[in-house]
Amino acid sequence: MSADSPVTPFPSDRTAAPLRALVLDTATDVVHLGLIDEARAWTAVVAGGAQSSASLLPAAQTLLSDAGLTWADLTVVGFGRGPGAFTGLRTACSVTQGLALAADCPVIPIDTLLAVAEDARLQAPSRWLPGQLIWVVQDARMDELYAAAYRWTGHEWETVEQPALWPLDLPRVRCAGAWVAGNALRAYPDAFDVQPDAHWPDATPSGAALVALARQAWARGAVVDAALALPLYVRDKVAQTTAERQASKRTQGA
Repeated sequence: MSADSPVTPFPSDRTAAPLRALVLDTATDVVHLGLIDEARAWTAVVAGGAQSSASLLPAAQTLLSDAGLTWADLTVVGFGRGPGAFTGLRTACSVTQGLALAADCPVIPIDTLLAVAEDARLQAPSRWLPGQLIWVVQDARMDELYAAAYRWTGHEWETVEQPALWPLDLPRVRCAGAWVAGNALRAYPDAFDVQPDAHWPDATPSGAALVALARQAWARGAVVDAALALPLYVRDKVAQTTAERQASKRTQGA
């Protein structure tokens, strides 16, 4: 979880309880889930996008069944708060609030871009020495990117640059020579100039990454009330009008 995420104290008996957490992220075109039962963990990936609202809860129920748990056993619900797809973030927040209220438990907001960084780290953990910085860049569509920078301390993450919306001409300047992860590397390959062994285009907010970040947050007591299960938006404008799309096509064709 981002070190800058809001934290609301919860009764000590809640945060001292066994960690039984459902964690989810719907900010991309697939749904990533993880389930923690103390030392054990399970993960799943299901269809996202327009199908996320229909696929999320059945997949979560399957994880609970595999673990021999019920919804009432959850002691916390973690969710990817974005930035990402508008509809996906609303789905994540509404489902998280509903589950947390029903289970009378707190929630853990997790920056989606931070989960991408953690997934990159998990792919090659031996390479990550204390102080290593990585930029995360995700496709925001409309020729824009979601970007943030994080530093690995050796046992947790520090936020160096908060999530922001970037134009396509910025990565070549800001990310030159840096470690970079995220699907924007594939969506806009010409926008980057990175070393072959210093980029992770396939890194995602995976279930394994969500599980790891939820464990770190729980250990710090970094939980919030269910009412604070809110999305992280870095773009006010989520779609172009028909006139704007036509104008853009004329400009590109000029």
